[in-house]
Amino acid sequence: MFLADDAVEARAQGWRVLAALHGRLESRIERALQEAHGLSVSEYTVLDVLSRQDGWHMRMQQLADAVVMSQSATTRLVTRLENQDYLGRYLCDTDRRGIYTEVTEAGCALLAEARSTHDQALRAALDEAAESPELKPLVDALSGLYATT
Repeated sequence: MFLADDAVEARAQGWRVLAALHGRLESRIERALQEAHGLSVSEYTVLDVLSRQDGWHMRMQQLADAVVMSQSATTRLVTRLENQDYLGRYLCDTDRRGIYTEVTEAGCALLAEARSTHDQALRAALDEAAESPELKPLVDALSGLYATT
């Protein structure tokens, strides 16, 4: 089944708008996290994802999937955070091939400090993006998805 040319263009335009919004958000958050905490968006995301797990650990492949990175890039990032004492790794008790990653106390403290910076930068970036007629519908849709009642 082939899409009509206008449907293909609509899909492509939707992708361009989504990519533009993502780029704006990531850039704003990256600058804020770097300036205030010396963290990249990827580092923050790894700490955040791990902190939300029961037991605060995940296998490396699960973490790579959760942060949408390759396993090798995730391993390099985890090694960097481990060298800074923000993460730790250990072998799974039931499967010696499995390696878990977890947030350390220092990582929890850094994440607690960085969370408000992240949230403020995200809010500011969304507010700014909502001023663009092209991006406003997507910002509104995102806001509607996670609105608190």
